[in-house]
Amino acid sequence: MSQYLAESDIEEAAIAWLRELEPYQYKNGSEIKRPLNKAVLEDVFEAFLQRSYPQVPQKVLAELKQEFLFNKGTDVHQRNHAFHLKLSKGISKTWKDDTGKDHFGHFYPIAYEHISQNEFLVVNQFTIVGKNKRIPDLILFVNGLPLVLFEFKNLFNQDATVEAAYNQVQHYTLDIPQVFEYNALTVVSDGQTTLHGMYNSGLEWFATWKSIDGREVVGNGFALETLIKGLLVPERLLPYLRHYIFHELDKGQLIKKGAKYHQFFGIQYALQETLQSVRPYGDGRIGVVWHTTRSGKSITMAIYTGILRQLPELKNPTIVVQVDRFDLNRQLFDDFVAAKDLVGDVQIANTTDELRSLLSGEGGGVVFSTVQKFNLKDTATGRELEHPVLSNRDNVIVIADECHRTQYGLIEGFANNLRRALPQASFIGFTGTPVDSKDADTVAVFGDIIHTYDIRQATEDKAVVPIYYEPRLAKLHLGNAQLEEEAEEITGGLEDNDKNRILWAAMEDAAGSAGRVEAIAKDILQHYTSRAKSLSGKAMIVCMSRRNCVKLYNALTALEGCPEVAVIMTTNIAKDPLAWNPHVRTKEAMEGIKTRFKNPDDALKLVIVRDMWLTGFDNPAMHTLYVDKVMSGHNLIQAVNRVATVFRDKPSGLIVDYIGIGDRLRDATKKYTSAGGQSKVAFDIEEAFSLTQEVIELLQEQLPEGFTYSNWPALTGPEKIKLVSQATNFIVSDDELCKAFMLNEKKLSSLAPIIKSHDNINDIAVDLIFFQHVGAAVRKVKYPTTNIKKSQGQIKDLIHRSIESEDVVDVFQMAGIERFDISIINDEFLATAKEKKTGNELKLELLRQIMNDEIKVRSSKNLVKYRKLKEEVEKIINDYHNHFFDSLIAMEKMREVAREMQEEDQRRTQLGLTEEEEAFYEILAKHPNAVQDFELIKELVKKILAEVKKSASQPDWYKKDDTKAQLQLAVKKVLRFKVKAELQEILDEVMEQAEARYKEYQMSVA
Repeated sequence: MSQYLAESDIEEAAIAWLRELEPYQYKNGSEIKRPLNKAVLEDVFEAFLQRSYPQVPQKVLAELKQEFLFNKGTDVHQRNHAFHLKLSKGISKTWKDDTGKDHFGHFYPIAYEHISQNEFLVVNQFTIVGKNKRIPDLILFVNGLPLVLFEFKNLFNQDATVEAAYNQVQHYTLDIPQVFEYNALTVVSDGQTTLHGMYNSGLEWFATWKSIDGREVVGNGFALETLIKGLLVPERLLPYLRHYIFHELDKGQLIKKGAKYHQFFGIQYALQETLQSVRPYGDGRIGVVWHTTRSGKSITMAIYTGILRQLPELKNPTIVVQVDRFDLNRQLFDDFVAAKDLVGDVQIANTTDELRSLLSGEGGGVVFSTVQKFNLKDTATGRELEHPVLSNRDNVIVIADECHRTQYGLIEGFANNLRRALPQASFIGFTGTPVDSKDADTVAVFGDIIHTYDIRQATEDKAVVPIYYEPRLAKLHLGNAQLEEEAEEITGGLEDNDKNRILWAAMEDAAGSAGRVEAIAKDILQHYTSRAKSLSGKAMIVCMSRRNCVKLYNALTALEGCPEVAVIMTTNIAKDPLAWNPHVRTKEAMEGIKTRFKNPDDALKLVIVRDMWLTGFDNPAMHTLYVDKVMSGHNLIQAVNRVATVFRDKPSGLIVDYIGIGDRLRDATKKYTSAGGQSKVAFDIEEAFSLTQEVIELLQEQLPEGFTYSNWPALTGPEKIKLVSQATNFIVSDDELCKAFMLNEKKLSSLAPIIKSHDNINDIAVDLIFFQHVGAAVRKVKYPTTNIKKSQGQIKDLIHRSIESEDVVDVFQMAGIERFDISIINDEFLATAKEKKTGNELKLELLRQIMNDEIKVRSSKNLVKYRKLKEEVEKIINDYHNHFFDSLIAMEKMREVAREMQEEDQRRTQLGLTEEEEAFYEILAKHPNAVQDFELIKELVKKILAEVKKSASQPDWYKKDDTKAQLQLAVKKVLRFKVKAELQEILDEVMEQAEARYKEYQMSVA
């Protein structure tokens, strides 16, 4: 007897587990009599049709059999699509009986509603003769249809991997295509790893089924058993076949997709909650599905929608898919259109009138709309006071994408209008980013969390790739100390909203200074070019303004060796400088550039953006995001997750930070592991380097005792071969040692592309190159089919790259700190700076950057206060550079400025003001000649704020002259007879503050 498990043992285990599931039956392929060139058990299928439709004449059943089994198409992919449509949707047929009476019927090849009427057969060693004779290991037949195919490899044979099983299946598709004409699901397993997927998908899209009930994840269990008991039980397999698989057309190619386990169970639980919560049975709050960004949320929503449309309990429902901004959510719409097999036709409401027309009918369907289309209209008799009721039907379901953004204006505003328009509708939310409880009570709007799939689990499942974080510092210097004063002179005759652009212009000018932009451009090109040597793909650069996007484009394209770059931004030819014209594109041209950027083989490698493509844009080939824009919250998470999508052999995504978003990233990701995980969405590159050192130590322990390779660079070619051979012979002599060594060497190879830009890379260069050679030698002996060239290329690039940091430096490492909090510069940070006398200038620069970032973020909340603070910060830096005092004194002075920010909340409490009220209080308080009474100021502030928020409840209110005029008049009425002097100046400052703080429309304002 063999001492190891063989391939047949795994096959027998699978058969045993399947036979435990009623009503599976088992047969050996040799026992089944049929033509060897046919994959379908035609007599079994014919028996099913006769058993299921006894009232139908035999002649009609024979025609049905032929229609089900004959599939049109020039290749196997087209025929598989044709069959799947019949498998999932059935066939309609009419016929005449002997008396000439017409009959109609709709027929399915599977009795989806009655499991016992179907025949489930497990068959191994099933010989098929096609181009060649092949024998797949195991096939599951449902009513004689070969729907699930297994290919196994020996768990204890190191050459027999799951990759080899996948490769064998790809040969099967050419040798015996008649099997795959009907195939719905393919499973490959080496006993240790079991993956399921679509037969024509790349291996990176095959996945592990990790749960039996959708709540508990099976960690170290036998993956094959989990798949069988979690998916292949008949009560799950049949709905999966019917609803969770679809084909989409991409660039003329048919791509077949199937749900992963988190999508399947998320939808299953959402459907349960839907049937319990829809009116009139429930309160209309279905719940929230939180599946982390880039884990297939759009497809989950599309499958859920497709099933809703077919649920008999809902009686042809209307599904309203509600998004924030359609131009930023095009990806979601495209995913729905691509899943047309499931969803059906999808309509877009481009105007308010279209929306009202689509929702007023009695028929069902899927309607995409922005929430802003639920607005009040101007009529012949005046503006509507409330939104009219569009439908009282209780089978209307509203699906909100990123449900925590625009759903909470329930007292007034668009969300309130939506509920007035559809008073009996039910609501479900889908989100890829955690909902912030400070923003709204999500449970009150949508209901409880239905299902969670967090970033920790998604990374473990390889549904997304890990994201690493590399902080760098590109120094900020104001190009013009008198910027605000000069701008005021220039813009004296402009409208208030134009004047307020000055606020952003100060930071934009600093970040966009010629020297800084040139330094960043050189650093990005060097970084990307080096990274691209071992990792092909695309990168995105995020700037804080359109002007800076153009500046960086000009700086990059002026450099030798720069690949093709494009600026992606909104444009307005009536206002934008003529020099920006090369970046102006029509809608069609923008779609064309998007298609090019998403094509991994296209020459367009880099795009520069401000806001566009940071959400609702999926490009799997993108692996690096260069950030020179302050972002926070879910906007930051959405942005960094652009590089998280699985693609071919992409090991990870990388965020390179030039502006200082590290702490914001940590803050934004705290909620990302609420399902129990401890991992972070991004890992500091220092952590990756530390992990690399640990792996090297493990590899060194696996070498012969007394073995050394420290003199590697001085050895001749023959000496190096001899040294590697000595280590290789020792490792391969012990299977367990060899297995452990190769696992660690694989970790080392995966870490190499991430840490290649680390300043101390040369300290471990000899270790990396030596273990690369030993790893290559061991693989040649033990794994002859492994792609060695790729690994060699990565390590070669890693070792021979020259690591230099001239104008851009690693912030955390050089500043001597592990972490900082941008909202509070604490005493511990300052104490660290005093203890480490070296590098103080850099620490001061970091302090200044932190302060300016924080002031910029806060400035719109209180213009008066933060303009003054910004001036103080810049004065301290200028005085230091002019040698008025040393760096420690400068840091003490900076600490005093920071303390003023820290004490804000305390002062507001003493004044009895909210943060919003304080900004307007500062305006009135700085005009002592106008009003002196403290209590009167508080009274006026509350009235002013109420008027401001009333106007700001309208989107783009600051662009509407009539709305602004109404607000100014209302504020003037509040102040009239209460203010003794300087009324117009106060009015101007109130309007400026109102626009700065409430320029971005928020439903919470309503």
